[in-house]
Amino acid sequence: MNKELIATNLRNHHLKVTPQRLKIVESLNTFGHLNIDMLYQEVKEAYPNVSLATVYKNIAIMTENGLLEEVKVPESKSVFEIRKEPHLHLHCSECGKIEDFSFDTEQIRAHAEAVSGYSIQSSDIVLRGICPACQKKR
Repeated sequence: MNKELIATNLRNHHLKVTPQRLKIVESLNTFGHLNIDMLYQEVKEAYPNVSLATVYKNIAIMTENGLLEEVKVPESKSVFEIRKEPHLHLHCSECGKIEDFSFDTEQIRAHAEAVSGYSIQSSDIVLRGICPACQKKR
């Protein structure tokens, strides 16, 4: 995604286009999933005077406006990603890699609602295991 598409995406989510926001989305587009510290390092590399508070504030507003999504990873720091269609996450318990896994989460949601009586509003599904690369190292 080039800078103009990123800027359009920010505007579509009613967000002002700033250099820091462009860099955050660009970094997430490149790496997929990054925690706050990783995002801060990416932004700081491009804009050395940026503060950690600025990155936190931008992540919060972009998440509130639906552009980004927080992925809560058990026993790890949360990571952020650009919001896309519903999907699962695969987390390698050895190297820490997080990957998207396309899956129709609607089936799980509908079943959970039917069985529990809850009205499910969101879900964070993370499947933990050992990735193929780490399995080869064993």
